[in-house]
Amino acid sequence: MDAQQSISPGADLLARAARLGLWALPVWAALLSITTLKEQPSWQTEPTQWSRFVTTPEFLASHLVGSILGAAIGALGMVALGAVLARRGHSAIGLATMVTGVVANVLTASGFGVAAFAQPALGRNYLAHPNAQAYQLIKTAANGGPLFAMIITAGLLLIASAVIAGVGVARTRPLPRTAGIGFAVTMALFVLLQTVDTGPWQAIAGALMTAFTVWIAVAGRHSAPAGVIDAGDTIPAEDQPGVAHSRPAGAR
Repeated sequence: MDAQQSISPGADLLARAARLGLWALPVWAALLSITTLKEQPSWQTEPTQWSRFVTTPEFLASHLVGSILGAAIGALGMVALGAVLARRGHSAIGLATMVTGVVANVLTASGFGVAAFAQPALGRNYLAHPNAQAYQLIKTAANGGPLFAMIITAGLLLIASAVIAGVGVARTRPLPRTAGIGFAVTMALFVLLQTVDTGPWQAIAGALMTAFTVWIAVAGRHSAPAGVIDAGDTIPAEDQPGVAHSRPAGAR
């Protein structure tokens, strides 16, 4: 029997994939920041300017790539971070990070889908027929109560997911405690500023989030600390329970 035995076949591949997947987090954060660089006119007070804005190719590309694809990347990043936390002794926090991160990004993507595909049509309709009926359609179809409630729910879940993940990162070595706290704080600021911000502050929060998640991804390359079994680690055969050990002839 070999002196060392692998914990489980394929575990090393999964662990490496999880550590590599941490790089999805800064990509996601960077895309979030980029999508907020250009301010969108208010549909309530500037319906004509809003209609022109949402009918541009840049608007569609921003939502398809930066928002919808970004949400998919964010979901993968949160799954990877949850897996890393679970492998390093925080199974409950890791699972909660995965669940809240995936659900939040799915709900967010549905709202971005309305913006990407419905709002341009509504904008073109208003530009062609700038009347009260077209304005009411913008109000009810693209900015109605059910959509607003879903966006609020998604935002709260994003904050909760980042806070849970941030606590897990702060408790896990060698992941940086400051980066975990920073990720949670900047995500909360990013979501909250979406409702009140009219300046560059949301983009700044996204840029800071990018920096913190890069820090987490870099630190995540290192091996698990002593005493924590990471994927791909091995345990000497004599230390594994249930493994019979051979003894020299005559030993008692």
